[in-house]
Amino acid sequence: MKKVIVSRILMLLAVSITLVGCGRSGGSNVDSATGWEINAKEGGFQYNTNFKEQETPPGTVFVEGGTFTMGRVQDDVMHDWNNTPNQQHIQSFYMDETEVTNQNYLMYLDWIKEVYPPEDENFRKIYEGVVPDTLVWRNRLGYNEVMTENYLRHPGYGQYPVVGVSWIQAVEYANWRSDRVQEKALQQEGYLKQDSQYEATADANFSTDTYINAPTQTFGGNEDILRGGKLKPQLDANGEEINVYASRQTGIISPKYRLPTETEWEYAALGLSEIRSYNVYRGRKKYPWDGQYTRSGTRKIKGDQLANFKQGKGDYGGIAGWSDDGADITAQVKSYAPNDFGLYDMAGNVAEWVADVYRPIVDDEFNDFNYYRGNVYTKNAITEEGTVKIVTTDEIVFDTLPNGKVIARDLPGEIAQVPVDEDETYLRTNFDRSDNRNFRDGDRRSSRGYADFDEAEGEGEKDALTSKMYNSPKHSTEVDSSGNMIREWDKSSKRTSLINDEARVFKGGSWKDREYWLDPAQRRYFPQNMATDYIGFRCAMSRVGSKSKSKNKTKN
Repeated sequence: MKKVIVSRILMLLAVSITLVGCGRSGGSNVDSATGWEINAKEGGFQYNTNFKEQETPPGTVFVEGGTFTMGRVQDDVMHDWNNTPNQQHIQSFYMDETEVTNQNYLMYLDWIKEVYPPEDENFRKIYEGVVPDTLVWRNRLGYNEVMTENYLRHPGYGQYPVVGVSWIQAVEYANWRSDRVQEKALQQEGYLKQDSQYEATADANFSTDTYINAPTQTFGGNEDILRGGKLKPQLDANGEEINVYASRQTGIISPKYRLPTETEWEYAALGLSEIRSYNVYRGRKKYPWDGQYTRSGTRKIKGDQLANFKQGKGDYGGIAGWSDDGADITAQVKSYAPNDFGLYDMAGNVAEWVADVYRPIVDDEFNDFNYYRGNVYTKNAITEEGTVKIVTTDEIVFDTLPNGKVIARDLPGEIAQVPVDEDETYLRTNFDRSDNRNFRDGDRRSSRGYADFDEAEGEGEKDALTSKMYNSPKHSTEVDSSGNMIREWDKSSKRTSLINDEARVFKGGSWKDREYWLDPAQRRYFPQNMATDYIGFRCAMSRVGSKSKSKNKTKN
């Protein structure tokens, strides 16, 4: 009798499940528009229907997006008028918990040295182009050779923020990091052979873009690596293999690491969530922490400085034995409390590169959503056979920067990039050219040109030296046929600005700055190909999917 009852219960459950399944035409593995099966064993459309949400990338914390007033400074003693308050909205993203450290960067250098040995003349400039400039520590009237010789590589400074890195080098590090993290993820999911990174060579290594667009050419087409993972491919109805390589539809390939935009950095640094009350911000903030002072009011650490900055003339850390901020140059990361987003050192320690090209104005009238100046749109180069063009070791192109540094434009194994052309821009309303760095920035493209006072009207247009608002000096560096560097200074007396499309924004105060620069709204600029002993960087990554990680958010 019990067996009959149990069998009837099981039958009722089976029927109910079937009815529920039939009633939901848009089930997780059925296309709601056609009713066709998704991820069928026979083949057809393959898609990750079980994707929950993006995992927090290594080394980062989640920053939930929202609206805030950008550029609202408490003080403007410089009177440079480059901080007009404007309302902006930011999408959610991830940002490094700390600045990139010397140890982090040394792993990058080690990988470059292993894959592109500098003793090979063809690769020597690749390694030299990514090494930080340790000479930034030198001072003509100061003895700083201990930092010049030890700061980058000595373990005593391993967890200190890397400096001497130009904006260009910071971007290249972010690109390299994206590939390494993605390579690790594909190993864990079984698509790549475990520990494949140890088999990388100049002719055979991993690039995320190459894997997406031409997976069979990744690792030089080495199938032992490409198909050596634990994941075994499926066979469709015709006996053909499917799901051999991961695609974006799998949800495994994440967005890339990059430098944060100026708007993202300022929003993250302020950490306004701690003064949120329902749908408004409760007052204003001057620093990443709440309050108007740089010293802690907490009883346990009352009077301690909350950031590493220059206290006053000749005072970088306080009195011996009773240090104000615990550091004379940079400090070890996480030496001070994080802000409300969980981000460390968003004021002091080192200033940080952000992605934006510098302009004195922020054009919020044109855009107030994810504001960023610096877009240069490119696309994959295509060969005559219609395939993507993979850079080989014989096709490395080097660029000589104005300061004489030589860097590789693309590394072997990557897809060569070219500017977008009329195929992408024709009759578009949202963009009409590849390089948008100077869009609506007040120069001749945006307003009338003007001539020098000693020139007749119109003559300035011929010279083009003063017809542009942002016409900073253009120093040239070339390499002659013998390999000698020829450097020529721009000696023109008609330059009117130090700003150009290669001037990048950096944010936040540093160990070398006074309290004034700790305000996250303050902004400065520096040439993208130069480095200093007080500018470092951290990476960010865009979030895909939902804005919030919590569905049931508290109201207050």
